[in-house]
Amino acid sequence: MNETIQYKLSLLPELPGCYLMKDRQGTVIYVGKAKVLRNRVRSYFTGTHDGKTQRLVSEIEDFEYIVTSSDLEALILELNLIKQYDPKYNVMLKDDKSYPYIKITNEKYPRIITTRKVKKDKAKYFGPYPNVSAANETKKLLNRIYPLRKCNRLPDRVCLYYHIGQCLAPCVKDVDPKIYEEMTDEIAKFLNGGHEDVKKELEKKMMEAAEKLEFERAKEYRDQIQNIETVMEKQKIVSGDFTNRDVFGYSVEKGWMCVQVFFVRQGKLIERDVSIFPIYRDPEEEFLTFVGRFYDEHIKPKEILIPDTIDKTILEKFLNIKVLVPKRGSKKELVELAKKNAMLALEEKFQLIERQEERTIGACQQLGEAMNIPAPLRIEAFDNSHMHGADPVSAMVVFIDGKPAKKEYRKYKLKETAKHDDYGAMQEVIRRRYIRVLKENLPLPDLIIVDGGKGQMEVAREVLEDELGLSIPIAGLVKDEKHRTSELLYGDPPAAIPLEKTSDAFYLLQRIQDEVHRFAITFLRQRHQTSAFRSALDGIEGVGPKRKKQLLNHFGSIKKIKQATVEELMEAKMPKSVAEAIYRHFHEDTLSKE
Repeated sequence: MNETIQYKLSLLPELPGCYLMKDRQGTVIYVGKAKVLRNRVRSYFTGTHDGKTQRLVSEIEDFEYIVTSSDLEALILELNLIKQYDPKYNVMLKDDKSYPYIKITNEKYPRIITTRKVKKDKAKYFGPYPNVSAANETKKLLNRIYPLRKCNRLPDRVCLYYHIGQCLAPCVKDVDPKIYEEMTDEIAKFLNGGHEDVKKELEKKMMEAAEKLEFERAKEYRDQIQNIETVMEKQKIVSGDFTNRDVFGYSVEKGWMCVQVFFVRQGKLIERDVSIFPIYRDPEEEFLTFVGRFYDEHIKPKEILIPDTIDKTILEKFLNIKVLVPKRGSKKELVELAKKNAMLALEEKFQLIERQEERTIGACQQLGEAMNIPAPLRIEAFDNSHMHGADPVSAMVVFIDGKPAKKEYRKYKLKETAKHDDYGAMQEVIRRRYIRVLKENLPLPDLIIVDGGKGQMEVAREVLEDELGLSIPIAGLVKDEKHRTSELLYGDPPAAIPLEKTSDAFYLLQRIQDEVHRFAITFLRQRHQTSAFRSALDGIEGVGPKRKKQLLNHFGSIKKIKQATVEELMEAKMPKSVAEAIYRHFHEDTLSKE
């Protein structure tokens, strides 16, 4: 613990609020809330912790805190700060899947669509549904029963849906908006549990049509009734009422939490959500934060059910919906079922999670110990590539906590480097990368890895230390005669670091070297193909980027384009004048001789 932290800990107030933990680069790595800031923040720096909490604490170089007037205010502020900073240790819900909803659009002539995004656009949303297929089946059923418009944009003439009675054709007819209001109300009632009433109404219409000997119409009603039974009655009934509710249960073990959410719609259990994540404070605090973030992504139901370990008051105020802590009966059984499922899911996945941690963050720790440096949790690796000296490129990949961070990968077209100058290429890419890092105040890596040996390491060191004044560990990865990762070089002078070839640290290095090589080669091929394509077809009148792509897709290569006749070029959907221009371009010498 440094002096700054020691001094700040003595100043912490005994008030509710939020705290922001920062690493040595000033990046916010964790955001939390507390009823009493002094107790909560101090707890991180006293006593013993499990391995993952120790990792968090080991990275903390500073912290800030914001006092709030209440615990509810602290929860709201915490959620906003997590959105703002996206701290790496606030991992929950980052990989959360979104569920499909049925949406009745807020338009003059509304439509029914399926969507995974819930927006504040005054439209009506219903769901979530177990999967896209279930949502689409329900949507198709509603479109057959109710003649809402189907097209995205109104056409200038009626379509097939009008002729089969599934659209009122507002594109050409003056339809009273009240008709659409009545239909949307009926659809809302249908989706909120009123499908039995719709089914009875259809049965009545079917009988009337049969009595009038309108058997085709009666068959249509019968098919609609069967579709309702197929689509709407698949889920298991778990409640006698039709209240839409979410049921929460959680389990905690070894510093990890699993939260299970049951979606109960129209009295039926239609889907569940499972989230497993590490926690760094009291489970009750983590649960409140989880629920707050959960409803950033999901529609709030009429009510939610929660375990009796949670104070429902703060959730009711925050969510502004009914929150129940059931004591007995079927609702209590649902909460217990969610808790049991959470416990089982945690037990099943815990060993896998531990192994993943060993192979990622654990590998970084192994690597740091072998190199005698702090665990390199952010690694930036570089590789150069060229096509026989032409189109030289470089690529950088980033691994954070032992996992690839693909959004941070970068490609470089080398501008200053001479052909076959691998050292010059490494100097240029290192210079360009870290000048930008300094200018834009981007995070510095804990370790830089260059693909190569002592020479590449030395030129990278010269740029970093002599030109830019940066002191960052630099290592080189050397390959064997079979082009496989052989050894890691580090130190002054560079020497091989002893690593077991079966260790997680060595496996991490292999992944890094393979990934940066793959990324560089892919970029080189893209650039070479584009360059070759551009040089062969540039300057032909009427041939732009789209037609270049069209030609290459049709013929497969520049060689075949050169050999094509005017008629064959026209078969590739080239206008005659353009086809003739392409033909002349490639046969200019032959035509001039004729």
